[in-house]
Amino acid sequence: MNVGIMANSLENSYLSQNIRRLKGVGQKRAAMYEKMKIFTFEDLLRHYPRGYLDYSESADLSEHNLMDYVTVKAVVDRKTPTVRTQGGRKISRVYASTESGTDIELVYFNNPFVTQKLNVGEEYYFYGRLQGDLLRKQMTNPVLVQEEELEGMVPQYPLTEGLSSRMISANVRTILSDPLCRIDEFIPKMILDRYGFMDRDTAIRQIHFPDNESRMTEAKRRLVFEELFTLSVGMKLRRERKRTQSNNAFSFTDTDAFCDSLPFRMTDAQKRSLKEIASDLSKNEPMARLLQGDVGSGKTAVAAGAVYLAAKNGFQSAVMAPTEVLATQHAETFRKMLEPFDMTVGLLTSSVKGKQRSELLKQIANGNADLIVGTHALISEDVKYHRLGFVVTDEQHRFGVDQRAALSRKGDLPHTLVMSATPIPRTLSLIMYGDLDISILDEMPAGRSPVKTILVNDTYRERYLGFVRKTVEEGQQVYIVCPLVEDSEALGEAAVSATQYYEKISNEQLKGIPIALLHGKQTSEEKTRIMNDFQEGKIKVLVSTTVIEVGVDCPNATVMIVENAERFGLSTLHQLRGRVGRGDLQSWCVLVSSKDSGTAGERLKLLTETDDGFVIANEDLRMRGPGDFIGNRQHGLPNLTVAHIADDEKILYSANEAAESLVQESPDLGMYPLMKNKVEQLFDNAELTMN
Repeated sequence: MNVGIMANSLENSYLSQNIRRLKGVGQKRAAMYEKMKIFTFEDLLRHYPRGYLDYSESADLSEHNLMDYVTVKAVVDRKTPTVRTQGGRKISRVYASTESGTDIELVYFNNPFVTQKLNVGEEYYFYGRLQGDLLRKQMTNPVLVQEEELEGMVPQYPLTEGLSSRMISANVRTILSDPLCRIDEFIPKMILDRYGFMDRDTAIRQIHFPDNESRMTEAKRRLVFEELFTLSVGMKLRRERKRTQSNNAFSFTDTDAFCDSLPFRMTDAQKRSLKEIASDLSKNEPMARLLQGDVGSGKTAVAAGAVYLAAKNGFQSAVMAPTEVLATQHAETFRKMLEPFDMTVGLLTSSVKGKQRSELLKQIANGNADLIVGTHALISEDVKYHRLGFVVTDEQHRFGVDQRAALSRKGDLPHTLVMSATPIPRTLSLIMYGDLDISILDEMPAGRSPVKTILVNDTYRERYLGFVRKTVEEGQQVYIVCPLVEDSEALGEAAVSATQYYEKISNEQLKGIPIALLHGKQTSEEKTRIMNDFQEGKIKVLVSTTVIEVGVDCPNATVMIVENAERFGLSTLHQLRGRVGRGDLQSWCVLVSSKDSGTAGERLKLLTETDDGFVIANEDLRMRGPGDFIGNRQHGLPNLTVAHIADDEKILYSANEAAESLVQESPDLGMYPLMKNKVEQLFDNAELTMN
């Protein structure tokens, strides 16, 4: 039997034990651990410290400033009895003196047990924030440092109420000191050697109880790599498993006639992307590709070229959009591009009912509809496709994993294209789309004027609303975006609600101008009617929430005003800005920050300096983390516990490179059973199938 497999089974039998069986963990503490999703010994070992304290150097208080955190060695001179305040709090005071002769007062609230441990005349170490003044030094609720904690870096853990870092540290030490605790390696040795990483056992022990800062850094580096490498291997296995043989290879891949029929000239980026897609479609394995580009970069035309190829090869296509407004808009755009080739486009949304729906379902089932555009209605049980060979998901991050998979299951291993107008940093795309090939539209079509972006505070409201009136008088239209639908006390008085804003400007600054209110709480029919009226020019000013971020195409709209811009992510603001500048008229984006927004408003300056969506996305990732791009419901991927995508970019590239080489060497990981087991365990925990 393989020694590694034997060791792994022993590790599992010990480390997979319920946390309630650990010495020193009773029922009450176990319940606290379970609040943090720590159920087993192994879960606790993977609950890594968020930082460390160093108690080893005792401070001379005369050399430190007030509010510094310091370790003080002091002799207890006297203690006062614990007293209870009128509010019910217990206060205990201890007076001590340091080696340098400085007196310090130690004040404990609701913790008389600490002072009971202290004996007058004995020496102790205390850690806390230095307070008081030049004559009198004080600490409030200082940590009483234990002797063994003076020897190195003391871990500080993410906590929940009732648990302290000291408790967690003691429980981790109990696990690691048990002779049965075996932490086996699952990353192949050749990869560890190639990138210079320590082994897993050493890394786990050093991350919890580091010998020094250098060893801690190396341990963290190893564990970050482990997390990203395991995830990358899993994504590449998914990609390989999708590469099953199918009968959907396209024999006709010439798009010249389609490109020549367009009323505009495709950009080089569009031509390159369409060529990449056509190459994929010619293979005997399903295409899985992401088409990524800024708002207005021409993704729909590229997708239409692929639909053209599908129809020429006798296959049906389906395009799923997140909103009825966007689906309707797409259907019209595709219809114009495909009509010259006598191709039929159907629109299926929840608003299509009765006889109209029945007729459309027949067309879909008998193959008379070459392309069906719609919302999630496309995956309804009663929708039967004729020969579905190509599916497109637009703004894919707005759909759940199951919805995207359900559309593909409507066909027999159809080719899949997902589109996103949200620029994703390359580091993040390796995580989110490691199982997809990627095409990027990094050019904008000719004839579009760059949108001029300015940043003002809300004291300028009368002036920019005057600009709105002038714009409307010149025959153009305006969007005004607010962060809320209605007033919210939780966000304070500075937050602007769309409802309140609409009522105010309708009756005051913009009185007499056709204005409408659009938000997510309205019915689909209401939203569609309002958007149609705006696109037809009946509405001149649209006050809205971010519901317009996706799905509005109105070339006559030239001004975008975003109130409380500091409350939005940079990528969201960039998306909103993309709603104007869609014609040949000069367009403007006015970002309005609250005069009290402070540093939160500072980051908005980047939008006035660049219109490069990838630069903006990288900054958003750095400042706000990946949450804006990844929601677990959408991508279904395991959560990262120790790696930080923005900070660990170099390690991510190494992990991706190593994963690629490993999967190429052993596409099913048959040569590396421990690695395979760890990957499948990771994806099982995320409730995401490897298939």
